[in-house]
Amino acid sequence: MNSNETTKNIIDVIEEFDYSTQNEKYNESFRDWRKRKNNRYSFNFKKDQRERVYVDGRGFIEKSCKNAEKKTLANIFHTLGYASLILIVFEDVISKLLIYSLELLGVNIQTSFMTRTISGGCTEVAAVIILINTLKIILPVIYLQIKFKMPKKLAYMSSMNNPVALIGSISAAFILSVVISLPTAFSSETREVISFFDSAATELSIWDQQEFVLYTFFDMLIIPIISQFLFCGAAFTVLRQFGDIFAIFITSLSAAVLTQDLRSMPAVFIITFIGCCGMLASGSIFTPIAVNIIFRMYQTTIVLIETDSSENMPIIRNLFMAAVVVAGAVGLIYFQLHTKKHPLKLARYNGEMSFFQLNYQALKIFPFSTVAMLCVLCAIMWVLV
Repeated sequence: MNSNETTKNIIDVIEEFDYSTQNEKYNESFRDWRKRKNNRYSFNFKKDQRERVYVDGRGFIEKSCKNAEKKTLANIFHTLGYASLILIVFEDVISKLLIYSLELLGVNIQTSFMTRTISGGCTEVAAVIILINTLKIILPVIYLQIKFKMPKKLAYMSSMNNPVALIGSISAAFILSVVISLPTAFSSETREVISFFDSAATELSIWDQQEFVLYTFFDMLIIPIISQFLFCGAAFTVLRQFGDIFAIFITSLSAAVLTQDLRSMPAVFIITFIGCCGMLASGSIFTPIAVNIIFRMYQTTIVLIETDSSENMPIIRNLFMAAVVVAGAVGLIYFQLHTKKHPLKLARYNGEMSFFQLNYQALKIFPFSTVAMLCVLCAIMWVLV
């Protein structure tokens, strides 16, 4: 039998994966990570179709690709579930205990387990919000990096192969920020924080408060960076083993659900979806970071405009929204004129489970499924309280 016939009889999911979507260094690193011995998170199935294994009492059986799929998915989503649990426990429990402790120590800050609102002095509130929002994301990032043991250059795509895709993604973010803000032009958290600082500025402009400037810088620039390290970093790369469409969907769904905010979930899902597609097209994690920065800047600007009580506010707001749409349209036209040279290529997955079966299998794995349900229940509770 010649070598070509032998090759046709071998099923190797690692070698058969479509690595052409990224640069060669990334692809080689991805293969090496997947081939590591004792890597519980690698979908590594190899089978010679001419071979069968004899098992006492069962006769001849064949290795099952589906069993390997289920086992790997279970390991991945078990770990992703605990990472998500770290985030919500820190945000909903540990942060509250921290604030209670600071209040007992005489710090001017208050909250309640039945609300997400934090009150007190401007400096104290700004400092605590920054601390909580930083740690709740960084801790899961560190956890996933430790568990997946993935090289940083693999976990965080860093080669800008196609700058045009960055322009296209940012342009899409401009337009979608306006469209998805029409029912509600802001997240509840953004509105609450800005309203807090606005009410505190009785004699000063809101921009004259150093605490507000610091919070705004953090919310619009720092949070998008570290949050994309969580969603579009090692977790996304691990999920790519089952195809880019699956990775994009799960990443977008996770980002949306973990907001624990019913009004923000659709917007976050769409923006994360655009960011993931842009990252794959451009080759760099900077693209979803830029998309999220644009979205947060738009949100903050809209809320600040709406804090103006003058009769000109609706005109200013509508002009701003129109300008954003025009800027996005111009960018998309430029993108369309140049995108034929660099079409988006998605790594496809040809396993024994369909896209819907993969999602069903993944979303029922504990504790990922439990954390997702808790987030939805909390989101409903925050609306009702």
